[in-house]
Amino acid sequence: MKAMILAAGLGTRLRPLTNSRPKALVEIAGRTLLEITLSRLRNCGICDVIINVHHFADLILEYLKANDNFGRRVAASREVVLLDTGGGLN
Repeated sequence: MKAMILAAGLGTRLRPLTNSRPKALVEIAGRTLLEITLSRLRNCGICDVIINVHHFADLILEYLKANDNFGRRVAASREVVLLDTGGGLN
């Protein structure tokens, strides 16, 4: 099973939390939204994950590398130009 995490957005509704990081790296109870999402996907049997990135993309990629992709096969799809809501599915 494969999944795609849409993480390219600017996170404008979570400002000021997203002024220095992407929404995917905002923490709730000590865990990032990305970690929580990857954990839930693992519990559903998802083995392969594609994450589209744009806003602070390098921070997301560094975070994944530092955490060994949380034991998942993870690929990144970088949106050079932000494609808007759901644009990463194009």
